Amino acid sequence: MKLRRHRPQEAELDITSFMNLMIILVPVLLMSMVFSHITVLEIKLPDLAADKPLNQAEQQALELVIREDFIDVNYPAGIRLKRIEKLEEGHDVKLLSLVLQEVKRSLREKGITKRDILLLSEPNTDYQSIVTVMDTVRSFKALLVTDVVDAELFPVISLGDAPVSEETPSP
Repeated sequence: MKLRRHRPQEAELDITSFMNLMIILVPVLLMSMVFSHITVLEIKLPDLAADKPLNQAEQQALELVIREDFIDVNYPAGIRLKRIEKLEEGHDVKLLSLVLQEVKRSLREKGITKRDILLLSEPNTDYQSIVTVMDTVRSFKALLVTDVVDAELFPVISLGDAPVSEETPSP
């Protein structure tokens, strides 16, 4: 008696239904996916040689001094153009934006193209206030035909320490 081994036949894989599922599932998942946006702000730090004399361009700098109770807009450097008092909910960034838009407009009328601003803050200024002010000075929402776009104000931001004020008691 001869034993015959019965070889099993290889089964065919039917992946058609799986492929149909992937064809539908992948686009749906991609469309519902929320992409995270990382924004990088380029800033300049002040020079190490702080006691050197200011040149003409530095004297014509636009400064924003962030204090605990107010924000001073200075142009040229050291000469107050506008003081914006702090509101109960925080610094008045809407008024700050309007003031900076007016400064930009008046500089443009004089033929001056200015893109840089110097943010000077006290050591105890909280991080969120600095970031909010930085976002405000970079751009503002403007209506262009039928679209709302970000119009440029002063995107080149430098950071520094606010000068000691007579109005602010030193620690």
